[in-house]
Amino acid sequence: MADAVAAANVSSPPLNRRLTFVRWVRKTHGWFGLWGALLGLMTGVSGVWLNHRAVMKLSLPDQQQANTQVALPDPRPQTAEEMAAWLQQALKLDRPANNIRVERARPVPWAERGGEGKPAMQPERWSFNLGGPNKVVQVEYWVGNTAANVRMTDNGFIATLTNFHKGVGMPVPWILLIDTLAGSLIFLSVSGAILWWETNRRRRLGVAIFGTAVAVTIGLAVWPLQS
Repeated sequence: MADAVAAANVSSPPLNRRLTFVRWVRKTHGWFGLWGALLGLMTGVSGVWLNHRAVMKLSLPDQQQANTQVALPDPRPQTAEEMAAWLQQALKLDRPANNIRVERARPVPWAERGGEGKPAMQPERWSFNLGGPNKVVQVEYWVGNTAANVRMTDNGFIATLTNFHKGVGMPVPWILLIDTLAGSLIFLSVSGAILWWETNRRRRLGVAIFGTAVAVTIGLAVWPLQS
């Protein structure tokens, strides 16, 4: 009798540790799911729209675009950074430019080679993205001109949600927040697999389903590359 009790006491700690681990994974799985619930819903809705808009030719509704020109001050900004600061004030925007791109001056593509004269040069080009997900402002400026081309896009709900999904016009904190959602999805996938493995006895069926999913995913990913 004493030997049986001693054997039970020896075998119980591993079982208790396993139950404790499973309970911790289950609780943490739930908290991570709660953290990413709203972001996951928003990303899922916009992701479905983006995934089918090319095939089903779905357009982003409630978009209003306007093209205009804005005259530059005298003297004109000498650098792209100065230009971005001036544009924020001139266009009365709340936030600075979130993307500045500078294309250096270069010979025009149709310039003849081998001649004695210098080829015609294309001037330096500055591009700016300003605004936020609900209002996107794109500015193009060729150095030397007295005006810059401005295209403003006012987005509706779906288009704004799509820009949230893609991070268009969003600051660094939003990008980091989306990174936490991505980390949560990774943890939910791993913890979900652990919970299933520890609480389900039909493991062969689960392994078969998982293997089939992996094979189908790889096949659909590789198939367009072979065509």
